[in-house]
Amino acid sequence: MSTTPSPPSLPASLRVAPREAPVAEITRKLLDFLLSGEVVPGSKIPSERQLAEALAVGRSSVREAIKSLNLLGLLDVRQGDGTYLTRSGSDLLPRVIEWGLLLGESHVRDLLEARSELEIVVAGLAAERADEQQVADVRERLEAMRAAGEDVPAYVEADIAFHLAIARASGNEVLQNLLTSLRSLLGVWARRVLEHAHETATSLAMHEPIYKAIEAHDASAARAAMTAHMERANRRLREAVEAANAQADGHAPATRSSGRPR
Repeated sequence: MSTTPSPPSLPASLRVAPREAPVAEITRKLLDFLLSGEVVPGSKIPSERQLAEALAVGRSSVREAIKSLNLLGLLDVRQGDGTYLTRSGSDLLPRVIEWGLLLGESHVRDLLEARSELEIVVAGLAAERADEQQVADVRERLEAMRAAGEDVPAYVEADIAFHLAIARASGNEVLQNLLTSLRSLLGVWARRVLEHAHETATSLAMHEPIYKAIEAHDASAARAAMTAHMERANRRLREAVEAANAQADGHAPATRSSGRPR
């Protein structure tokens, strides 16, 4: 007869700052712990009391965080039995991102780096290999971005389609599948950046040189244009996240400077 493994011990790093932490911060701490590999999918997690003690917060805050992770499908709350981890980090990550939960800084940095390198390689291959129809598909997505104007949801949809069209034009199915698997992530990032910037025109201006380089079959120019786009997009994303965190903590976000887009 199989027995349920004991809950894992809780690391000291789980403890939050010695003030009344917002539920979002507690949720992020729990998420980092559950994605760390310390908890095996299918096993019971520590009790609310144990988590509250480790986090140095009230049990009601832990209960709200568990509810959020239960809605994500990460946890299974069984009345009278306990709470169980339902899936692995790799299975959960796209759903976490889709729901907009902020991961720890190291997770975000790694994801941004991986996405940037992937996009740069794909752009170069697309410039080398795209046929007339594939170039036309990329142009069509660019025009859809232009037509969306300040309609952020429509612009984001067209933006993602633009990048996926480039991936298809690369002729490499593995790279295409990797970018496709990041679709939810790309959407969340793009929305954050555009909603923070309050406009889409500067984003569109960064995409146009990428298309022109692919149309000209200039792989070097395509990689350079995509590098510039990724550097700017990543910088603007960090600014958007910092502003959102400052607002959540009750501080006024830094005012964006006017003038040339950064």
